[in-house]
Amino acid sequence: MIGLTGAVGSEIGRRYRANFDVAHLDLDPLLAVVADGMGDSEGSALAGRTTVETFVEGVGSARGKIGPETLREAVAAAQDQVAELGRHDVGLAGCTLTALLEGEDSALWVVQMGDSRVYRFRDDLLELLTVDHTMAWLGVAHGLYALDSPQARNARYNLTRYVGHAARPEPDVLSIVPAPADVYLLCSDGVAEQVPYPRIREILRMQIDPTAMVERMLAAADVAGGQDNATAIVLKIPF
Repeated sequence: MIGLTGAVGSEIGRRYRANFDVAHLDLDPLLAVVADGMGDSEGSALAGRTTVETFVEGVGSARGKIGPETLREAVAAAQDQVAELGRHDVGLAGCTLTALLEGEDSALWVVQMGDSRVYRFRDDLLELLTVDHTMAWLGVAHGLYALDSPQARNARYNLTRYVGHAARPEPDVLSIVPAPADVYLLCSDGVAEQVPYPRIREILRMQIDPTAMVERMLAAADVAGGQDNATAIVLKIPF
């Protein structure tokens, strides 16, 4: 995509001994991926790295033919690899997978599995383009409990879909059309759960480059407590 700019960054935070988030960014053609390992075991770290490597390889081998089936096949390949990891004594092997990539005719594809997120800032409106695959999201969406309730907090970490799930669930796959001046944010829940919506919007509407936006986003997660690994990819579509 001509003129596209972007940046990626990740921080350990203050809670974990290591960073179990994994990110990948290519700008030409666009391929942005964020994975967030479940827990802090060896299996968590292996699942994140394996998922990103397998997905990137699967998409790369199909370059020029990107579509729903290609993307689902790439996720299925990652499921196979992570399932194999789970057969060994490495702890829980599972992770989220969220991707934004360039297809044909300048279309963008979103791939979602888990609770990392894709946001879009357009015309001064910040929108969440993905759905969290958690029991908390389902409970709040269907009125079972309030967003700030103890039930929602407890259900926040009960993922219904992730790479490594025994049922091998499929990802959400969404096609979107970018517009001039769009800004996109891919992030792990270490950003989404700690940085309030108004602060995310404030950062993405700044007239600064993606690297500075990523730095501010990660700093905001640290100010909010740094209770999780935090990863952010920011992409800016040219005017």
